[in-house]
Amino acid sequence: MCCLYFLCLILDIYQFCSELVCNFDEPELIDDIAVDPKRNADPCTSQGCMWPKSSDGKVHVPYVIANHFSSRELQVIQRGLVSFSSVACIHFRRRSNERDYISIESCNGCYSFVGRRGYAQTVSLDRNGCIYHHTVQHELLHALGFNHEQTRSDRDNHILVVWENIIDNMKHNFNKIATLNQETPYDYNSVMQYHKTAFSKNGLPTMVPIPNSNVAFGQATQMSQNDITRLNRLYKCCEHLTTNYTIYSFQQYYNLCYISGQDLQVAKQNK
Repeated sequence: MCCLYFLCLILDIYQFCSELVCNFDEPELIDDIAVDPKRNADPCTSQGCMWPKSSDGKVHVPYVIANHFSSRELQVIQRGLVSFSSVACIHFRRRSNERDYISIESCNGCYSFVGRRGYAQTVSLDRNGCIYHHTVQHELLHALGFNHEQTRSDRDNHILVVWENIIDNMKHNFNKIATLNQETPYDYNSVMQYHKTAFSKNGLPTMVPIPNSNVAFGQATQMSQNDITRLNRLYKCCEHLTTNYTIYSFQQYYNLCYISGQDLQVAKQNK
């Protein structure tokens, strides 16, 4: 189906819109998170939601990219893909014949499933508004298993949700869930944090930071240090950190890889 078919009819620019074709029925969306209503309550494969680690210690995530992106758009997408391998053990690589992979396409909006779901799963980067470095990283973090910062279970200690300013049928986007925080603090600078007027029906803030209402948030242009730390901790990247990430000092390595309370001696041995 053509994701933007209706828009094409209105604007009468079929030649442009014919490039924006998704070869599937688009999933239901909760904000930018894709949900397949045909699947049961377990959205993941029998092996879990995470992408598997190879014997070399790296997490190889196969991908394909649709052929309707321009060279400039491809550069932005590739930059986002490559950015993960420089800070974690996540390596996005071109698919050969792997069963499970992500398919990057320009569909109707920016969205992704959360975690590995099995077989082809779409990461939509609409050419009309989604081709930015931070957006690419944001959607790829969804595909790796991460949710939005403002849905954290401890959100109410850091963000006041102004429910009366939220569009009525969008309030579900602010429901708290059991997020993978990896013992990192709430991060206003996370690339997964939405801006203060997200889903506002009147232009007024839908979120206010507490206790300091003047704190800036939702303005990230790339993954924050906490985003990177969560990624490394979730995928246990640190077992192979010594050969791949020698730019880190030992203290940086320990802070990045180990949750508080874990044995410091173990960290030294791994280092």
